[in-house]
Amino acid sequence: MVPPAASHLFYIPYDWHMVKDKHPSNSPQSREDNANIRLQDGTPSAAPLGGAESVRVLVIDNDDAHAKVVTESLTTVGYTCEMATSGETGKQRIETGDFDVVITDLRMNDVDGLGILAAANESLPDAEVILLTGHGTIQSAVEAMQQGAFNYLEKPIDIQQLRAVVDKASESRRLRGRIEELNRRLDEKFGFEGIIGSSGKMRDVIEMLKRVAPTDARVLITGENGTGKELVAKAIHQNSPRRKKQFYPMNCAGVVENVLDVQLFGSVAGIYTDARDKVGVFEFANGGTLFLDEIGDMPLVTQSKLLRVLETGEFTRVGGNETIKVNVRVLAATNQDLQQLIEDGRFRRDLYHRLRIVEVRLPSLRERPQDIPLLTEHFTKFFAKHHEKNIRKLTTAARRQLLAFDWPGNVRELRNAIERMVVVDYDEVLDVDDLPPELAVDVVPAEEGGEQANSLSLLVGQPMDEIEQMFIAETLKFTGGNREETAKMLGIGQRTLYRKIDKYGL
Repeated sequence: MVPPAASHLFYIPYDWHMVKDKHPSNSPQSREDNANIRLQDGTPSAAPLGGAESVRVLVIDNDDAHAKVVTESLTTVGYTCEMATSGETGKQRIETGDFDVVITDLRMNDVDGLGILAAANESLPDAEVILLTGHGTIQSAVEAMQQGAFNYLEKPIDIQQLRAVVDKASESRRLRGRIEELNRRLDEKFGFEGIIGSSGKMRDVIEMLKRVAPTDARVLITGENGTGKELVAKAIHQNSPRRKKQFYPMNCAGVVENVLDVQLFGSVAGIYTDARDKVGVFEFANGGTLFLDEIGDMPLVTQSKLLRVLETGEFTRVGGNETIKVNVRVLAATNQDLQQLIEDGRFRRDLYHRLRIVEVRLPSLRERPQDIPLLTEHFTKFFAKHHEKNIRKLTTAARRQLLAFDWPGNVRELRNAIERMVVVDYDEVLDVDDLPPELAVDVVPAEEGGEQANSLSLLVGQPMDEIEQMFIAETLKFTGGNREETAKMLGIGQRTLYRKIDKYGL
């Protein structure tokens, strides 16, 4: 047992396992070898960054004495440690437990360090793995780094160095956790993986995405052009168990049947002059996600081949005979009415049902106008940074025009409009003069008569409270209930707006 007050360096013979096998455990030579794991007086090391008490460490080594020294050296500075004295036991702990850092010997008799790394990647993808290795296994340690290990340490181990590496690993894990938590909070308020929206319709979409993303179900994404179907497909992939694998988008529109078949399934050498073996997107996306956009434009013959892949997970390259098996999650999208295409004989009913395990319909921007302020702010910041422009504000008049427009091109059109405004702006203020021509609608001056003048005349003699209540109510209606945007348009603080909403019972 290593006393807690002992110093912080220990050394392991170059090949500790050979030393242990060479001498019986109760022999004088064995006791001398065990003494090679020794502690020396020294200055206590600093506590791990951010507080080690919340960091859970699993130490795996089939050498019991070595595992105990590593465990106790970390426990003395506040880490919560568990110990496993075989690779198989360590693997079981990983599969059933929850750890932030895993420290494992690279060479073990049953499950080695690379096996532990693979188990951690699968069961604890957020944990950091540190490998301990002798000089003879450096190449394996480098291979482990390429497979996602956080770091490796050579034997004999310096405890100060071990603690420093574990400190960095735990801090890396904590920082990732904080980023994930911030993203989670942003997702709850503004969207999901970059999908921005706080309207009821978008909250429903985001909730559905959160449910389907962790599964392997096929999803059919429908909606008008510009509503963000590919962005939704990427969000599903990034929140799925396949997120570390390939996401491959492919547009099925405007591609002739033979070319589309080759793009999807590949081809073999010799099908035409100078042709070589070609790998299709199903093979590229194996293990990951294939996104088929504009699925309604796929030729019927290709639809039959796609149906077979969805049913069996198998296909053959164009011109070939060899059956190729793949494991791909297929997401599809369309802006067309597939039911109508089925009635017209242009889309297979059985393929429709295969693709539509879950359907996610994206609302048009005109169906969710209350999301326009959020999207506008997001795009303004993005393009100001992208084009290295300083944008101080967006005027109320410009906001009104953006909210009043119908946006037939949906989010894509709004995005392009904001980018144009940022690019052409010269005074750091986005105003109506920066709007695209189709949005720059002139306002009729009151003195020219008409409805605006008549409306204003109706306010003369009305109590100010009633006028204020009416303007707040109408602005809330105009912004779709977005209080932050309402406060900006009225030129008052949000707290002031909240007080007035309470005052008038709005």
